[in-house]
Amino acid sequence: MARLPSTTAQLRVLHQSFSQRLLEGEVSAGGYQWSFRWAFDRGELSVEPSLGRALIQDALLRYLLKVDYQLEPGGDYVFTVRARF
Repeated sequence: MARLPSTTAQLRVLHQSFSQRLLEGEVSAGGYQWSFRWAFDRGELSVEPSLGRALIQDALLRYLLKVDYQLEPGGDYVFTVRARF
């Protein structure tokens, strides 16, 4: 059985506001880097720049939904993306 491709992504939470229901941070994987804003009350995720966004956006949203209450500003986190960048 062939191994599934995977890439390790690093996430850093820069800002979190419960009053604004917003989480901001940076994520990098496979030589790409993005900034993101997640409005967790609406489930809306914006990722910039657009270069390579399609590679990370779905995996990032799934990760954020899974661990949202565990994330803290200044924290560094790692997750696996089931794709090779």
